[in-house]
Amino acid sequence: QVRLVESGGGLVQAGGSLSLACTASEGTFRSGAMGWFRQASGQEREFVGAIRWRDGTTEYSDSVKGRFRTTREITKRTMNLQMNTVKPEDTGMYYCAASEKPLWTTQMASPEQYNLWGQGTQVTVSS
Repeated sequence: QVRLVESGGGLVQAGGSLSLACTASEGTFRSGAMGWFRQASGQEREFVGAIRWRDGTTEYSDSVKGRFRTTREITKRTMNLQMNTVKPEDTGMYYCAASEKPLWTTQMASPEQYNLWGQGTQVTVSS
């Protein structure tokens, strides 16, 4: 069974940068789209960004647009999230998710469109 494994979380100062990665565990992995979501303590899970596997089309939440960038490395079955100019409100558990089918950009922010989830990696931004 395919698993998604996140890596790269940690502690970073406000204004700094951090990179996350999400790798699918098996070569039979087939994805139409992958996304990043985050959940702060006591809050609901929220969309961060996503990428369509076939053509690299991306979508971001307004809160991270212009600061975060997601890319994919197809041969490595890996999606990356480059986080720049981070803020304390970026703190949370970051989860990656995969959808077997390609998604329209209007669908990418909906958690129910994804059928596979990772365990999450913690990001803490200090002020």
